Amino acid sequence: MTMSYIDGFLIPVEDARKEEYRAHEAKWWPWFRDHGATGLTVCWGDDVPSGTQTDFRRAVDLRTGETVVFAWMTWPDKATRDRAFAAMFEGDMDMAQMPFDGKRLVYGSFVPIFEGTA
Repeated sequence: MTMSYIDGFLIPVEDARKEEYRAHEAKWWPWFRDHGATGLTVCWGDDVPSGTQTDFRRAVDLRTGETVVFAWMTWPDKATRDRAFAAMFEGDMDMAQMPFDGKRLVYGSFVPIFEGTA
């Protein structure tokens, strides 16, 4: 079984901009899909507790009136993802006016070691 490549994100978004943020993701999904992404899941924080050592809130320096968004994008492999990111950073994608504070976005890329499905 071939496993995919995953990009994960934690994003602080103002509560008042929830729909604007959702529309932003919906707008850009076709670009990523057309560049090889196989899936995108974007989740609005619902039960995001404060921890004693660390937590999602601290990771993004969450402020009053904001919610943590947890998202991940799947790719068939790292090479496909790298080509898409190269196109994005070469200006193929206009990233101006993001509906969140990109300086507090937390992201990383991951190689799955187990995938379970029902």
